[in-house]
Amino acid sequence: MGATNTIDSNPASAAYAALNSKPSATAGANSISETEDRFLKLLVTQLKNQDPLNPMDNAQMTSQMAQISTVSGIEKLNTTLQAMMSNSSQSQTMQAATMLGKGVLVPGSGMTMKAADGPGIAGFDLAGPADGATISINDANGITVRTLTLGGMDAGSHPFQWDGKSNNGTVVADGTYTFSVAAKRGNEKVDSTPLQFGMVTSIMNSTQGVSLSVGSLGNFKMTDVKEIL
Repeated sequence: MGATNTIDSNPASAAYAALNSKPSATAGANSISETEDRFLKLLVTQLKNQDPLNPMDNAQMTSQMAQISTVSGIEKLNTTLQAMMSNSSQSQTMQAATMLGKGVLVPGSGMTMKAADGPGIAGFDLAGPADGATISINDANGITVRTLTLGGMDAGSHPFQWDGKSNNGTVVADGTYTFSVAAKRGNEKVDSTPLQFGMVTSIMNSTQGVSLSVGSLGNFKMTDVKEIL
């Protein structure tokens, strides 16, 4: 009568299950070697207790060795990715810190005009090159007070200034205005995104990543910053 095999027929699967049953937060740096040790012990025990009339063939053993290699590879990959994410977060924080106190262009169509502070600043982001662009600046009632015409430009962000004067040359009242951009290349419209100007007052680091506080404009992600002025 052949010997009875009481060992799991697939030790790599058992090792994989044991590895994944551990809480990720408590996984130690030596988890890979521990998993490999368990696998080898299971494999050796299986070989000792296998049915001599039906021994494990080379293909089956090779398959199990490949499985444990896959488990180890996944564990090493996870460790590498965690290190890369940590380094990326630290790099973003350092980059954000250099932006404190600087002016940036972020998505938004608002524009603050205060004569004592000089020209109003804003911008826009073009999806493609344009032959020209028309900027319409509107007051709180939606009435256009000034129209600016710009020449040809490439794709990307473009800041502009407004001297605070209306189309008839009079100085407008201090306050918050809005603007829109119409850009064209030939007869085709070029998509544009309005950008508002603000000063970076603080940075925040959370599980969602690094964000910037841009004064009264609110909080923005690093990727929202189209240009630093």
